Amino acid sequence: MPSRLHVSGDVTVPGDKSITHRALMFSTAAVGESRLRGLLPGEDCRSTASVLRALGCDVPGLPADGGEIRVTGRGIGAWTEPAAWLDCGNSGTTARLMMGLLAGRPFTCTLTGDDSLRGRPMRRITGPLARMGARFREAGAPGCLPIEVSGGPLQSIDYVSPKASAQIKSAVLLAGLGAGVPVSVTEPMLSRDHTERILGALGETVATEDAEGGVRITLAPSGRPLPPLRMEVPGDPSSAAFLVALALLAEDGELRIRNVCINPTRTGFFRLVERMGARIAMENARTAGGEPVADLVVGPARLRGIGVGAGEVPDAIDEIPMLAVLAARAEGETRITGAGELRVKETDRIAAVAGNLRTLGVEAEELEDGMIVRGTDRPLAGRVQAFHDHRIAMAFGVLGAQPGNAVEIDHPEVVDVSFPGFWELLRGVSGG
Repeated sequence: MPSRLHVSGDVTVPGDKSITHRALMFSTAAVGESRLRGLLPGEDCRSTASVLRALGCDVPGLPADGGEIRVTGRGIGAWTEPAAWLDCGNSGTTARLMMGLLAGRPFTCTLTGDDSLRGRPMRRITGPLARMGARFREAGAPGCLPIEVSGGPLQSIDYVSPKASAQIKSAVLLAGLGAGVPVSVTEPMLSRDHTERILGALGETVATEDAEGGVRITLAPSGRPLPPLRMEVPGDPSSAAFLVALALLAEDGELRIRNVCINPTRTGFFRLVERMGARIAMENARTAGGEPVADLVVGPARLRGIGVGAGEVPDAIDEIPMLAVLAARAEGETRITGAGELRVKETDRIAAVAGNLRTLGVEAEELEDGMIVRGTDRPLAGRVQAFHDHRIAMAFGVLGAQPGNAVEIDHPEVVDVSFPGFWELLRGVSGG
């Protein structure tokens, strides 16, 4: 390993995972030939493609290079009852958004997943959908997959969500779309709005407005068949976050990450690290597929600890593990609160991050809804557990790229869920 961490390169990251899931779902619910480029070929998105195929949809394989695929949609009414359980793998987005689309279909099917997904909460989705008229039977642990979905005619709903969650919101909006009934969701603050953006681009009427208790999103379905999509999926900001973090920890150099989605509901991590002392330039700003896109240019920074509160977490929820790991190299203390949702992700990310940091010799304390990390410049060494969680593996992989650190990841292959080729790219831009 080189004695200094130098970053350089002009790179791209895989297509956005959240947008890829939705592009596949909308293209099969549309009527006509959709043309999609830049789809993430990771395991989670392959799970969505597989589930759609099991419902009778024509979905080609996802190219490793993000090349164009063509999806011939026949409308959501053409979806057919599957012959077997629908396996969502490790993908919570697949399971939760598909529940919304299946809630209005006139057949019964069962959604399941791997051991991790079968332990994650689903009543936050089945609750509002049941109020609309769908029926659910839990075949496993209470509130968890496997869950049998019996769809049919649905009624309108004006749902007040207890948390800002794009998956809750999207499930209700998709159920309303599929059933042709108006729906609204009020959430404490605006969560990721990719579903609303695609609906609007397809000609549906979606309104977002301030409301008592937060933000209200309303869909009034047109009843017309959805037109096919023409979409190039931008780079995933959650994936870009790991390369940004690497550049911040470097001693010299500069990294350019091209074509990254900078949707304001997805850039919380970049705002937080700027508070820590980073300078991130966003160049060549433009719009692609209804999403704001730019090139990110970033280099080394001297980081300082910050406080992160509940209002800042939703826009950075997937990047909090990387932020906490960066805090181990910041001056002073970083306190993260309001992030209890991390306990029900692919793993308990609060326990996983804090425990792994302690294994490496960092002072890290778990809170019920977050953690406290005290920065150090000491060399760090140890074997960390990824807990089969791609974001845990990548976050500690970035820390391991720093000269002087000796960090071993127990299952490095789990990064393929969202970032195939991550380790090769990490070595390439760091000269490792």
